[in-house]
Amino acid sequence: MEDNPEKKSLRNLLLEKRDGTSFDLMKIASDKIGKKLKKIKTFREAKKIGAYYPIGSEVLTQDIIQELLSDGKEVFLPRVSGENMDFKKISGFSSLESGSFDIMEPKIECQTENDLDVILVPTVGITPKGVRLGYGHGFYDRFLANHKTSTISLTLEKQVVKNIPKSDHDIAIDLVVTEDRIIETQR
Repeated sequence: MEDNPEKKSLRNLLLEKRDGTSFDLMKIASDKIGKKLKKIKTFREAKKIGAYYPIGSEVLTQDIIQELLSDGKEVFLPRVSGENMDFKKISGFSSLESGSFDIMEPKIECQTENDLDVILVPTVGITPKGVRLGYGHGFYDRFLANHKTSTISLTLEKQVVKNIPKSDHDIAIDLVVTEDRIIETQR
């Protein structure tokens, strides 16, 4: 997907801002986000949950994933194949291997399931209306265009911005969870 210069510039600025967060602060923020996530009915009642393994300075999801598995929920992580991605069921972190973009993803033999109750979406930046800025590859937008499901963005409060240029293919996110608040987007 082509990336407009305005989005690219904003992405670089927000990544720089997020990358400046110390690990200790990220751990504290991630714990707060995890606690807020449990207050969301859609998330609590979901049986099949799509999540992601964090890279770089993303919100730490390992504890959330571990807790979901311990609670007997079905957990699925994305696996990239060419231009697309599918969600595959994991039974634990041993189900993962280093994949595309050096991201930990489920091994190829893991069962594919794209009909999920809710998906936690990695985010570089987002508006209170749910316009999300990702890494510019379009994997989540392509997936969400073909699979209707509830979406929750996990992000730091400082990544919530007033405006992000919206492209036709951008899919809005339903809920945003930061360390400070839960935002129900007005779509």
